This record gives sequence, structure tokens and C-alpha cells, in this order.
Amino acid sequence: MGMFSNILAKLGFGSDKVDAAKEAATAAAANPAAAAAQAAKVAAAPIPISDVDVMAKLEALAKANAEKLNWKTSIVDLMKLLGLDSSLAERKALATELGCPAEKMGDSAQMNMWLHKTVLQKLAQNGGNVPSELL
Repeated sequence: MGMFSNILAKLGFGSDKVDAAKEAATAAAANPAAAAAQAAKVAAAPIPISDVDVMAKLEALAKANAEKLNWKTSIVDLMKLLGLDSSLAERKALATELGCPAEKMGDSAQMNMWLHKTVLQKLAQNGGNVPSELL
């Protein structure tokens, strides 16, 4: 699981897909023929992306956190808020995973700004409800 996948999981992205997969596995054990027919129907249908209210989830985490974190502008604080390692090595790994340009990787401040903006954009692309002022 990649670093960005960890961020998605911490914010509840895809949890409905995990539940659906568990239900399908249970149904397959009970009735393999019906499960195969259902799987064919699901494969033909587009998978809807569920909206995750990123702002509300992060605000709730911030309120519950004893430390005042500026997650709206800082990738370090955003990662801390999600309970992830925010070390430079981890941020570099995340930046590499998300395709940070090489010229930004050499300057941690530029990399951090790029990374924060890119993480929020990727959350929006994955069905997250992110306010435009944060993008």
C-alpha cells in the first residue's frame, strides 16, 4: 500500500468498496452461481465514486487533537493530523509516489508546497469534497 493510499484510508475513502467486497465474498460462499451472475453485472456497471467530506473529517480530527496543527497550508501538519509519519524521508517518498518534479525535490520548502497542493487535488480527484480555496 502506497503512502497516498494510507492517506485515503485514514480519511475513509473506499470503505464502502471494502464492505461491498466482504458482502460479495460472503454471498459467493453461500451461492456461487448467484455470486458469479452478480459479479458480471457489477463488472459491466461503472463504479460510483462516493463523496468524502475531507474538510469536515480534517476539522473534526483537528478539534480532537491537543496540538494546534495548520493542516490547511502545511503538509507536515496534515500528515501529523492523520497520524502518519511526517519526516522528510516520508514526505520525499510521498512526493516521489505522486510525481513531484525533480527541481522541486531538491528544495524541501518547494517540495512541501507542491506536495500539500497535490495531495488535496488528488483527494478531490478520488471523490473527496475539498473546498476550492484549498486547491
